Amino acid sequence: MTRLTRRIFLAGSAGLAGVPSLAVVRSAGAQSPAPRRGGTLRISVDQAASVIHPLRTRVNPEYLVTELLYSNLTRLKLDMTVEPDLAESWSANAELTEWTFRLREGLTFHDGTPCTAKDVAATFVAILDPKTASPGRTNVGPIAEATAVDARTVVFKLSAPYADLPVAVAYTNARIIPAAIAQGDLDRLARSAVGTGPFRLVSYEPDRRIVVERNPAYYDPQRPWVDRVEVLVYPDPTAEASALLSGDTDVMMNTAAGEFPRLSAAAGVKALRVPSGQFLNVNMGCDQKPFSDVRVRQALALTVDREAMVGFVAGGFGTPGNDSAMNAAYHFYKDQPLKKPDIAKAKRLLAEAGYPNGLDLTMVASDTPGTRAQLAVAMREMGKAAGFRINVQTMPHATYLDQVWKKGAFYVGFYNMQATADAIFSLLYTSNAAWNETRWNNADFDKLVAEARVTLDEARRQNLYGQAQMLMHEQVPSVIPAFFDLLAAQRAYVQGRQLHPRGAVFRLDHVWLGDGAPKRG
Repeated sequence: MTRLTRRIFLAGSAGLAGVPSLAVVRSAGAQSPAPRRGGTLRISVDQAASVIHPLRTRVNPEYLVTELLYSNLTRLKLDMTVEPDLAESWSANAELTEWTFRLREGLTFHDGTPCTAKDVAATFVAILDPKTASPGRTNVGPIAEATAVDARTVVFKLSAPYADLPVAVAYTNARIIPAAIAQGDLDRLARSAVGTGPFRLVSYEPDRRIVVERNPAYYDPQRPWVDRVEVLVYPDPTAEASALLSGDTDVMMNTAAGEFPRLSAAAGVKALRVPSGQFLNVNMGCDQKPFSDVRVRQALALTVDREAMVGFVAGGFGTPGNDSAMNAAYHFYKDQPLKKPDIAKAKRLLAEAGYPNGLDLTMVASDTPGTRAQLAVAMREMGKAAGFRINVQTMPHATYLDQVWKKGAFYVGFYNMQATADAIFSLLYTSNAAWNETRWNNADFDKLVAEARVTLDEARRQNLYGQAQMLMHEQVPSVIPAFFDLLAAQRAYVQGRQLHPRGAVFRLDHVWLGDGAPKRG
């Protein structure tokens, strides 16, 4: 308990004590140029940022844009610990059932109005309201009540002890908005932006270009370093890579494995890579036939060659998955023997489930990212020998989000690493998960996750999360065959940027343009 409490204290005080994040730690004797202000940074993304409402975003380009425009109470560093954002410090009572956050002085929204504890409290009330439909509702911790004590102090009373709250409030959908909007026309933020972030919104064309400009009233008077950021949408990966190589863009937010070697070898381009808990999964509706029978799910899992899948869908830039939502990038990961293909056992399980002659299925895959369709095709081919006859149906991503996501019975999902074990389980796999796509609804799993989140002893938490992972491994609510390294690329003159293993965290306020950067209006 002492070790955990000390770590929580250090997380809350790191920004005040001047401890550097990994993004700025330098080797002894290294001389790095000082950041310089100015210029326009052009970033390419592979899909539209269709939602800019900070409480309702769903995919990386949307997280990117709202991180530019809004702030959280805390933010994730590269080592997955937290540092101050709007909050300058925080503390908890001995039972970890009440947390107090102290805001920075003089915070303002982009419209010039003050940002106070009242706005923070109202934001969390809105997040927790089911009518808001925010994914943050089940991912910001067991918050029962948020109260503004004074202009700079907000107190969270929890329904249960929770050690991860400072990390949870850094969640992508926990950006702080004005109380007047949170308590009034909340839908207003679907078409405009009123945040405290390092940039202000200039223009919003979700399928083409989003432009933001430096916020002169940002709480850090130095950052952001660039004056303007343009987010450009390139649905075609070849065209996106060509734009970077030609210098039309400065940063590719995400690079396909097939393009990575070419970009790595290109003059004037720096390729970036970091291990991550990002994964593709094959979601099965566990509340309906045939997937309501665990033997069907287990049989499908036994058709997958996971090591081959890493090469096929990740281009070798990743690690095999084992049908658990966690890998070695997570603190409480439990190593288990990797599942190997066993066609004979898969056939036997299918027969026992009532399908001795095999099974006809349709698997849906969005066209973004392209690895979804690659995984679906690989699953189709690997499943044939066991009797799985899989028809692969691909569709535009917008159609997928509207018609299939959280509704379909058999489809390919794609998810970023979350900040904690609790966060990934509570996002996707508990019965009350914000995105409970599988409808697995396993009471034993729910109990393990619930107990782990209120347990202070690290060894006990490790045991509980380990049992939860073993349940996923055994009962296969979704097949998770591969985890991805994160890959990106940028022009050599782009400075101060490092890939974040979380995938949905970008920290572009630290980026600046060095020698050789183009002069843009």
